[in-house]
Amino acid sequence: MYIQKLLKECNLKQIMDHEAEIVRDTQTLHSDMQTLVYENYNKFISATDTVKKMKYDFNQMEESMDQLSKNMENISSFHDQISTTLQSTNHKIVRLSTAHTLLEKLQFLFHLPTNLKDRMNEENYAQAVHDYIHAQKVLNQYGNMPSFQGIQKDCEDLVDELKTKLRFQFHERDASTKSLTESVDLLLQLNEPADVLCADFLTCAETRLSQQLEDLNEMCENDIIEFVDRGSSGFLNDLCLIVASYKDMFVNRQSLDVNEFKDDFDTKAVSRLNNFIMNNMKKYFELIGRRVENVADTAVLVRALDRFYKKLQAMNVLCEDTDFARTGTEIVISAGRKQCRNHLSSLKQHLSEILAKVRQTLASKISSESDNSLPELQAMLVVPVVEKVKGILQDLLAFLQPELSFVLKPQFLQRFCIDEIREGLVVGFLYHLTATADGFCTGLEAPKFPPALLLLLSKMCLEFKDSNVHYLLTTTDELYNIEEYITSKNDLTSETEICENFQKAAQELLNHFVRLQGIAISQMLRKSVETRDWLHTIEPRTVRAVMKRVVEDIAAVEAQVTSLYGDSDGQVDRSSDSSRRTHSVSRHQYKSNWSSYTPSHLDSSIVSNIHKLFSERIEIFSSVQFNKASILIGIIKISLKTFLECVRLRTFSKYGLQQIQVDTHYLQLYLWRFVSDENLIHFLLDEILSSAVHRCLDPVLMEPSVVDIICERN
Repeated sequence: MYIQKLLKECNLKQIMDHEAEIVRDTQTLHSDMQTLVYENYNKFISATDTVKKMKYDFNQMEESMDQLSKNMENISSFHDQISTTLQSTNHKIVRLSTAHTLLEKLQFLFHLPTNLKDRMNEENYAQAVHDYIHAQKVLNQYGNMPSFQGIQKDCEDLVDELKTKLRFQFHERDASTKSLTESVDLLLQLNEPADVLCADFLTCAETRLSQQLEDLNEMCENDIIEFVDRGSSGFLNDLCLIVASYKDMFVNRQSLDVNEFKDDFDTKAVSRLNNFIMNNMKKYFELIGRRVENVADTAVLVRALDRFYKKLQAMNVLCEDTDFARTGTEIVISAGRKQCRNHLSSLKQHLSEILAKVRQTLASKISSESDNSLPELQAMLVVPVVEKVKGILQDLLAFLQPELSFVLKPQFLQRFCIDEIREGLVVGFLYHLTATADGFCTGLEAPKFPPALLLLLSKMCLEFKDSNVHYLLTTTDELYNIEEYITSKNDLTSETEICENFQKAAQELLNHFVRLQGIAISQMLRKSVETRDWLHTIEPRTVRAVMKRVVEDIAAVEAQVTSLYGDSDGQVDRSSDSSRRTHSVSRHQYKSNWSSYTPSHLDSSIVSNIHKLFSERIEIFSSVQFNKASILIGIIKISLKTFLECVRLRTFSKYGLQQIQVDTHYLQLYLWRFVSDENLIHFLLDEILSSAVHRCLDPVLMEPSVVDIICERN
């Protein structure tokens, strides 16, 4: 069937190729089969040779075993003969050997006092104790014999002296823990009371550890890593050695009398040891806690804390009943908290230095005409502060390095990242920033700083509200993965709350700036009105200098405000001609109203005043907006309102009234360009002139053309 299928499906060439392939496979299989037969044949020949060799070796081994059996029989025969010969003298040899051993012991006893004294002089106390214990049983056995009583007494006296010397080592200041351990061990072998030795050992160890703590306290000025290494290699290592030695000598010692110690002493010994450990570790923790509070370099501090924490973990293995790692974590958290507070203090100091530098720069440029430096000072207030905060955040990341031994504690991460970094440092500094800004808004007396500083701080608060608060909080949350540790949104201070504080601070600063500038100009106007004799003044020929100074000061404020808040305040461009024309109409109106002023026209004056009562009221000290026009109008309102109140308190002659007319017209010519609502200026200046007319004994106004000529000439 296979061949028929092949003939149907394949052509002649494929059938011939297939035949050649089958021939090759057949030849290959035939060759492999021959090779396998040859290999098996060789193995069969080798096995035959091996069997022949084993047969020969077994023949030789049988002959050797026969010879060995004969030799063993001869040895047994000789042994029986020797045993029979020595049977009679065997008991004598045993007695002589026993007597020889006893003589050696007695000879050792006779030389024991001398040997003990020599060992004590050589300070080989261990060998002395060994010799005494080795001979003690014999002394107890033969001590009642007169010949041995003297030896026993001498040995007891020497042992008492040895005990005194061993106890004296407890009080030596330079005695090492190892030597103390050896001394206690020797005294225990001499059957000294373990309870007394336990107390003496811990008292001596307490003295040594206290001295090490004092030495460590004197190193507080050294490098923190050196300080921690010294504490670990010195104090903690000694404490570990003391604890281990104490346990070996008093707690785990198998040779102690069970009735004396194992029932009652174990509990007391362990309790005494725990108290000893806790008291000394408490002192050590207090010393470490004080030292890690004042470290400037965070990376160095973290390395030192990591070494400190790793050593505490080793202490936990030795002291199973205590958990020093928890106390170590508290110290680490306290160190991190103190480091955050130190950084917060440095941020506050940095802010104070920047503010002082800006104040100094402003004070040195008070007389300068240009205010182009205000944007640079603004950048000086914002950029270094933000960069400083970023640098501190990067610096504190050292506490979160994955290779640290304490960073894996969730308690540490949550308390450190949220409470200390975000809320304590970043949010705390932002609140300090607004509080510092608010501190400049107290009092209306002449400030000790340039008023332009208020303008800078207001702009700074706006920049923080618009971008920097979000940037700093987002950076903090991303660097420290705050989202992983918060359990409730109430745990975090919201960005909105902080921005509202900055908005409020910026508004207060700007309002205070307007008040201070307005009051400064008002003081000039008030003095200029109060110090002049308005009843005996001459005919006005010029504008008073104070009016020029007012315009100059407002122009200087405009330059400052423009450099920070720009010129996009929606102010409409107006020509001086239109303003002059509008104000001239007002002057004519006043002239027509008051040139014929007589008491019979009192009713018309009353009607005019009643009309003013129902007109729109101007809020003088209202909050200003964050644009140039609002700021300048706020200053001008305060200034002109002061001017108005001062005019109402004076009495004017005809020329005094005309001087007020010239002054108000001059202000109208130059103040209109600072505000967006020109009518407000018209209204206040009209009020001033109207009040002067009311307070004038001879209310005669100058011709508007004459007023224009005088103002243009100035």
